[in-house]
Amino acid sequence: MAPIGTTATTGQICPESGVWRVVGSPTTTAPIAKGNRMPPYGGKSVTWRLEAYA
Repeated sequence: MAPIGTTATTGQICPESGVWRVVGSPTTTAPIAKGNRMPPYGGKSVTWRLEAYA
């Protein structure tokens, strides 16, 4: 299991199912499943941080 606080960038494979938050501003949260590609936000490549397990 990936620890809370794990980061992944747009285009990488999600390492853990859970609620992910965009690092920086503006921010958002999204539920992302393990094995899916990390999405862009606002049309840009961003870093996501795992906030909670799903």
